[in-house]
Amino acid sequence: MEKALINIKEIGRKYVIGSEVIHALKSVSLDIHKGEFVALMGPSGSGKSTLMNILGCLDTPSKGDYILNGINVSQMSDNALAEVRNKEIGFVFQTFNLLPRSTSLDNVALPLIYAGANKKDRDARAQKALENVGLGNRVTHKPNELSGGQRQRVAVARALINNPSIILADEPTGNLDTKTSIEIMGLLEEIHSKGNTIILVTHEEDIAQHAHRIVRMRDGLIENDYLNTDIKTVSPRLNSLKERGDDFESIG
Repeated sequence: MEKALINIKEIGRKYVIGSEVIHALKSVSLDIHKGEFVALMGPSGSGKSTLMNILGCLDTPSKGDYILNGINVSQMSDNALAEVRNKEIGFVFQTFNLLPRSTSLDNVALPLIYAGANKKDRDARAQKALENVGLGNRVTHKPNELSGGQRQRVAVARALINNPSIILADEPTGNLDTKTSIEIMGLLEEIHSKGNTIILVTHEEDIAQHAHRIVRMRDGLIENDYLNTDIKTVSPRLNSLKERGDDFESIG
């Protein structure tokens, strides 16, 4: 078997608050291979947010090793972590995290500025990325001129712009209605079908069922890690919406 894209070995994360020590993660080990679609679940306080931050190179473990695409990122400096994030990880957040005064094109092109691409290349690649998510006709629109679903599509296009090793989606449907959530999950399914690795953080059981593997956390530990034998796909749910006469955006 090929080496894991993500290899976490006995990582822990503790926080010291006054005289109290909080162990948010306790000796967690996890392998994720290229092309997997993994849902990370758990109640509040389970450690899933802490693990997500470490997976996304937004934080480092207090102990243990995190090997990402062959690189040990466990004890990297903040600047080194920022470089790894921009190259290896595409983020999709619940709150979209778009620049409010920038167009869709400029929001999507932002990671390319950090990567040192020239403006002509940035604009061409951002235009293509927006077309790939069905927003080729929204390149000059600012976030306040877009629906919630369209904003999340812009965020997905931005996440993909650098061809990252991992798409890390943190509650990507959390601020969306049912119909729009289905559309965004359809987009993630399509991205996964092209060989991309997706880690989906969610508290919603029906959203997690789109993943091929589910990792459940509790009290800073992995409680369960299993293959999903009842994978949901978007097509039947979209067909149901069509039959009801609901309006929806095409999945790009």
